[in-house]
Amino acid sequence: MIKTIRVMLLPNNKQRTKLFQYANTARFAYNWTLGREQENYKNGGKFISDSDLRKEFTQLKKTEEYAWLNHVSNNVTKQAIKDACDAYQKFFKGYAKHPKFKSKKHTVPSFYQDNIKIKFTDTHVKIEGFSTSKKKNKQKFNWIRLAEHDRIPIDGKYSNPRIKFDGLNWYLTIGMEYEDSVSFPAKEGIGIDLGIKELAICSDKKTYQNINKTQKVKRLEKRKRRLQRSISRRYEKNKKGESYCKTSNIRKSEKKLLRLNHRLTNIRQNYLHQTTSEIIKREPSFICMEDLNVSGMMKNRHLSKSIQQQGFYEFRKQMEYKSAWNHIPVIIAEQFFPSSKLCSCCGIIKKDLKLSERIYRCECGNVIDRDYQAALNLKRYGEMSLQSVT
Repeated sequence: MIKTIRVMLLPNNKQRTKLFQYANTARFAYNWTLGREQENYKNGGKFISDSDLRKEFTQLKKTEEYAWLNHVSNNVTKQAIKDACDAYQKFFKGYAKHPKFKSKKHTVPSFYQDNIKIKFTDTHVKIEGFSTSKKKNKQKFNWIRLAEHDRIPIDGKYSNPRIKFDGLNWYLTIGMEYEDSVSFPAKEGIGIDLGIKELAICSDKKTYQNINKTQKVKRLEKRKRRLQRSISRRYEKNKKGESYCKTSNIRKSEKKLLRLNHRLTNIRQNYLHQTTSEIIKREPSFICMEDLNVSGMMKNRHLSKSIQQQGFYEFRKQMEYKSAWNHIPVIIAEQFFPSSKLCSCCGIIKKDLKLSERIYRCECGNVIDRDYQAALNLKRYGEMSLQSVT
């Protein structure tokens, strides 16, 4: 199997400048390819292959106007051209929408590194082409420090190395080949009900709290709201006619807000990873979850923010790929399965159950928490699904 590793880079100022130069060159090559394809299509020509476009781009680099392209590694522009051609082919096959030109303002700066020429130590990664000099002191410029030591194996088979900028820091993502898991879990299956009050309620009575209700996240959200209001007031104060004037103080405040947003996102993502990994480590024979209509749930203006912060889609995505690594089948119950309204004892469906009713009371005398009952029903659904398959 191939697992993706993501590590933050710690470049110095000169290396940071070079990283932006590489990203901008990759964006230029991508946009140039789209422009050539569109021009050729309007003139009645057929699709131009990426090999032909790369030859044409090599001739372009020899001209005086585009001599600056020679200061960037050749593999960066080659892969950008290939990515643009792949996007066009997916569009013609009906797999994706028509590819758009990459904007300097709105596009995430990123570029590709050659998987053969990239090198790692315990603490650094070598980026191709930063310095062409063979002197030792100049060669140090090619090596960028990693934020995490011993995270990426030195001797391994690497695939698709990409370097991206998220607005604050540069990150390296790289695929690594690992041996497939041999064990097949045989413990009791788990039904998982996702909610707002608690993130996840499992059928084995294990409950995972809502991280957004903790004091730490609440304090950060309060600081975020105050900072947003402060920035808004400064914009109104510096308004000139119909246009807004962005001062250096506004830029500083926006940078603070960006850091705060990233911190909140990282806290939520980390908690989701910890939760999903803990469930997988219990080695259940199967996992059953509900197919939630998240887009429909988001239309409720009273709950939309809470639903968005919980990250139901990300939770399901993590469960699916982590379960696949460990040979655990994930069963998705159909969207209209009455997991909360179905009595776990007698099987009666209580159609008039309201969202505000957190305790399920049945005519048969069953009194149970509605979320825990949903988890039990999902577990039973998973067992029946596996029986019907076998």
